[in-house]
Amino acid sequence: MQDHKQRFLFPDSDIRGELVQVESSITRILEGHNYPLPVQGLVGEAVAAVALLASTLKFKGRLALQAQGRGPVSLLLAECTNEGELRAVARHSDGQDWSHGDVRTLIGDGNMVITIIPEQGKQYQGIVPMEGDSLAQCLEAYFQQSEQLPTRLWLTSGNNRAAGLLLQRLPNQLAGTDANTQMWQHLETLASTLTMEELLNLDDQTILHRLFHDTPPQLPDADSLQFGCTCSRERNRNALISLGSNELQMLLDEDGEVTLTCDFCRNQETFDAVDLAEMLRELT
Repeated sequence: MQDHKQRFLFPDSDIRGELVQVESSITRILEGHNYPLPVQGLVGEAVAAVALLASTLKFKGRLALQAQGRGPVSLLLAECTNEGELRAVARHSDGQDWSHGDVRTLIGDGNMVITIIPEQGKQYQGIVPMEGDSLAQCLEAYFQQSEQLPTRLWLTSGNNRAAGLLLQRLPNQLAGTDANTQMWQHLETLASTLTMEELLNLDDQTILHRLFHDTPPQLPDADSLQFGCTCSRERNRNALISLGSNELQMLLDEDGEVTLTCDFCRNQETFDAVDLAEMLRELT
């Protein structure tokens, strides 16, 4: 299965949908991280979620989902660019009982932040409390509060795969309020019959036919998704320079070199004594 997202539109209504299925990207995101199984599932759901949400980007940039709380998972961060590049990371404490995997248990009291980051222009940020029993419920609350668009999400993850389904009601343009309301209630009821096993394991065509065979949606071409990380040697070098001359001098005197590891892709970059000395000269 190629990682992809498939938009679908219902004729003569102002309701859109999207399906996301990712496998190779999840494998790449999880490798090198010793995540407990519930944390793996949470990361997978977050990846599916940002892939769905990033479909609204009409410019070059990226969308980030960040959740922080007082639970054993202190940080969950997932990003998707307008070109469909995905990455994610989680930070968790050790020695925990991982028998429960719901978001309320894993993250606990905290907030979820959705940030839209264009390459040019100002960032947009929306914040909602982590009050739902699932990541999907928290995101539905975000849309209700920040976007004021009725939105339903279904997210699932397992066996190094993740998938998501989104239904969203847009402002009335193609149909009137009553027609859109009736269609929305009908489609929401049909989508709620989908099991998480079906969402994770069936292909797009089968899922959409099972759910909406009486109101077949229009299917534009699917968009590909892939793992992508923005780390580079230059970014790491700039991060070291930002420490200042005193910190760099300490690194040079104590170890003679420093190795930085990317939290997302686990790529390592080593800067030796010559590199550190050159950075110091630039600061003087």
